[in-house]
Amino acid sequence: MMDKHNLVMFPGTVKRTSRLKMMLQRSKEWAGGKRLLQLLAAKKWMFLLMAVGFLLGRAMILETLTPFAVAYFAVIYFMRRDMYRSVAVSLVAGSFFAIAPAPVWIALELAVFFLLVKGMEAYEKAELSYAPLLVFISTLLVKLFGVVIADTLGWYQLTMVGVEAGLGFVLTLVFVQALPVFTMSKKTASLKHEEIICLMIMLAAVMTGLVGWVISGMSIEQVMSRYLLLLFALAGGAPLGASVGIVVGLILSLASLHSVAQMSILAFAGLLAGLLREGGKPAVAFGMLLGTSILSIYIGTQGDVMASTWASVTAAVLFLLTPGSITRTIARYVPGTQEHAKSQHEYAKRVREVTAQRVTQFSDVFRQLSRSFGQFGSQEMTVETKREEQVGHFMNAVAEKTCATCHRKSMCWDSKFYQTYKVMTEMMQTIEDQRRPGNKDIPREWSVHCVRPHQVLSVMGQQYELYKHDQHYKQQIQESRQLVAEQLSGVSQVMEDLAKEIRREGQELHLQEEQIREALEGLGLSIHSVDIISLEEGNVEIEIGHSFGKGYDECRKIIAPLLSDILGEHIAVKAEIPPEQTGKPVSVLFGSAKEFEIETGVAGAAKGGDLLSGDSFSTVELGNGKFAVAISDGMGNGERARMESSTALTILQQLLQSGMDEKLAIKSVNSVLLLRSSDEVFATVDVALIDMYTARTTFMKIGSTPSFIKRGQEVIIVSANNLPVGILQDIEVDLIRIQLQPGDTLIMMTDGIFDAPGHAVNKEMWMKRVIQEIQVEEPQQIADSLLETVVRYHEGDIIDDMTVVVARVAKHQPEWATFRWPGVSRFERPRTVS
Repeated sequence: MMDKHNLVMFPGTVKRTSRLKMMLQRSKEWAGGKRLLQLLAAKKWMFLLMAVGFLLGRAMILETLTPFAVAYFAVIYFMRRDMYRSVAVSLVAGSFFAIAPAPVWIALELAVFFLLVKGMEAYEKAELSYAPLLVFISTLLVKLFGVVIADTLGWYQLTMVGVEAGLGFVLTLVFVQALPVFTMSKKTASLKHEEIICLMIMLAAVMTGLVGWVISGMSIEQVMSRYLLLLFALAGGAPLGASVGIVVGLILSLASLHSVAQMSILAFAGLLAGLLREGGKPAVAFGMLLGTSILSIYIGTQGDVMASTWASVTAAVLFLLTPGSITRTIARYVPGTQEHAKSQHEYAKRVREVTAQRVTQFSDVFRQLSRSFGQFGSQEMTVETKREEQVGHFMNAVAEKTCATCHRKSMCWDSKFYQTYKVMTEMMQTIEDQRRPGNKDIPREWSVHCVRPHQVLSVMGQQYELYKHDQHYKQQIQESRQLVAEQLSGVSQVMEDLAKEIRREGQELHLQEEQIREALEGLGLSIHSVDIISLEEGNVEIEIGHSFGKGYDECRKIIAPLLSDILGEHIAVKAEIPPEQTGKPVSVLFGSAKEFEIETGVAGAAKGGDLLSGDSFSTVELGNGKFAVAISDGMGNGERARMESSTALTILQQLLQSGMDEKLAIKSVNSVLLLRSSDEVFATVDVALIDMYTARTTFMKIGSTPSFIKRGQEVIIVSANNLPVGILQDIEVDLIRIQLQPGDTLIMMTDGIFDAPGHAVNKEMWMKRVIQEIQVEEPQQIADSLLETVVRYHEGDIIDDMTVVVARVAKHQPEWATFRWPGVSRFERPRTVS
């Protein structure tokens, strides 16, 4: 075994060992550098706010006033309490490097403000709203104290003290608005104009801390002010560029008397740079260089011109090296920019998605509730299990009421259990067959060993009656559960459709919107906005904002025909929304024009010539491409019948407009009428849903009279045999679907008109002949003629409430034909894969 002190180290081993040590040292350095970067990333806002505090501590106005420090400290204390100590140190440190250093006075102002805040915190009154007042008081007290001990008290000194305290008050309000924007802690989609101005003032105030610093003959504040000008000109265009130039130039001119000319130079340069925004960074930089060069020639000497030019060139170089993400981030918060519009669209898309998810969740909840009710209602026992339960029920009841007190119980149920059970089962079967057993039906074996056969039969009969009632109520509960399950399922389906609609409206259709905008502007129309809500065929929705003059009707005569040509289907004006304020654009909603249109006519009379009829009717466009013609006849006459019929139609119309299935809507109306009152109230319901794109019609007839379709000289009868709603818990809804044709006339009536000829006449044939003899074609004239015929048939007597509704299907003819505009082609609709 070798001693470790006598080991011989070979050259290769020495090299590997040294290389290993170097790698370990590098890894430690890399780990240390990584920790430093992590620390800087975690504390980046603290270092940034400290740097801002250093410059604001150095900043001065009119070479004597220092209102920035205490205002900035106050806002930091209330908004970023964890950093106020570091910021206070940076403010005092910055004041050492000011043109006229005053670190003691700034420290006193901060101390007085801190003591005032602590005093208010003791009384729980320390709020951000008191910060400007506290800054004003602390500045006023410290500056007055300085004037008094310096023995320079005079009107000028008092005026300057008041001005500095007032500036501190105003700057506090400015920093309250600007600091959340500067630190990007304000979570908003856009900034208000006052917030943008406050941010500019804060940045300009920071730049006053650079006054006096010169590198290679270039003033640092000029370089940074022009660099800031370029950033905002590229982000917001000419208005924002000029505004930044004016604000920054004004504050710099107050900070240094040598910078008075900077306000006009920066304002003009910002305007030119913003006007060239569409050319990108090089164009914006060229505009700034041009603007500063032109005015510098007229304002300063040759040395000033060269210094200003080099400052502009340096700012332009820094601007060109700046990542585009910074300007895009600034532009996102400036109203009117494309980046802001895109961020707004993304924000709206996120809101739509969250809303759709919530609605989908509610839809799942209702669907699960529906399944729960359906499970309770569908748990049906097998025949054998149900039979055993019935037999067990009878046996237990009989044994408890008769056999329990019998002295021969043990003989029947112990020794002869099988025989007793068999005979009693046979007698129970007799009772179930709805025949009361007599003496001859009692088995001889039972009469031999049972001393109470008649008593046993009587108890079995009573228990069977109770069992039938119990089963009846169980069946009703089961039907009610099933109806609730169907209603919950219908609500779930409606909410699911709504979620799909919300997601469909969130589709990105920027290319199609831009194509429509270019086509309309090519026609010379002033368009403010184009928003495509839906491009689904047959359900197009496009909203356009314009500012046309009144009386020209460009929307119907120009825009709608042009959209019809682009989309390949007829587009019409759906609605025109006037502006809320004068001068704002008008919003016009364009949508798919229906292929068919419905003309209606109604005629009616109350029983005995009264004013109030028990019949109700409705002719309404449901908004989903369907037109509903409905009529209802309440039981009896007068106000009560009117209330029942109008309730049925109102609820049905609302359910259909919500998108609920037709059968489920009728069942829901039926359940509502059942639960409204314990009295016997019911109403007939006769509904025709006409699809205005295909003319396919769905009839729902619940206890109503037949309807008639007049097609030329042919009359088609539509009838169904159902009880009115509000009578039975479970009703059968039969849907009759018929394809109507252009020119068809649908006639619906209540029993007051249909039963006019009496029982001795075939009513359907009589009504069919009357309709064939009507020569007029207008729906209102047909309704009036039919009602007049019935009244004349009864010699002027109105024996019942009478109502007739007539609807005529006609092919829709667009008001204006489409036209082809050169250079505009049809665009493809977004396709979805399901």
